[in-house]
Amino acid sequence: MAQESNTLKGYVKTSNMYLTVLVALAVGFLGGVLFSSYRSTTFDPVAGNASAPPSTPQPTPAAGAPLTREQTQTLTALLEATQATPDNVEAWTQLGHFYFDTGKNAEAVEAYEKSLALNPDRPDVWTDMGVMYRRSGKPEKAIECFDRALALNSRHEVALFNKGVVLMHDLSDVKGALNAWETLVQVNPNAKAPNGQSVKAMVTELKK
Repeated sequence: MAQESNTLKGYVKTSNMYLTVLVALAVGFLGGVLFSSYRSTTFDPVAGNASAPPSTPQPTPAAGAPLTREQTQTLTALLEATQATPDNVEAWTQLGHFYFDTGKNAEAVEAYEKSLALNPDRPDVWTDMGVMYRRSGKPEKAIECFDRALALNSRHEVALFNKGVVLMHDLSDVKGALNAWETLVQVNPNAKAPNGQSVKAMVTELKK
């Protein structure tokens, strides 16, 4: 499930602008785009890409939502697998994905960290962990994770896109955000946000 990809399969949300008057513009232009609802292996909004089936955006799961019976069984199996074979990279990765999808941010980070301690050369997992740090209110840690992903794959579209999101929305670094998104457009001129908006158009609008 955690295979690497050069396509945008990601997350999104943003708002801060150069001037206060532009904040409303950003919210309006990018409204409805969700940053933290998708893992890098579950959504592919790039125009013309037929490598993955279409997905429907889902709301960010509530942290305290009860697990279904099937989810409880899945969690039990994953926990047993990590306990029985603590050096099993895939088990830790899948456990991280499970916690990601069920809104357990801290638990997802812990599982991803153990997975990456065993095999740190996976930009998708670094990117997913960055999303979990962002959800946990730690944008600086999220940026560190996105940068680790980009050090491994400078063309990783999800990491580029979400780095821009966190820089702009959480850290008020407009220049850094635009640089990340401009790089993304260079990598893939057809890259789109999960709501279908063109990243190239976003960059153009934000520069006005």
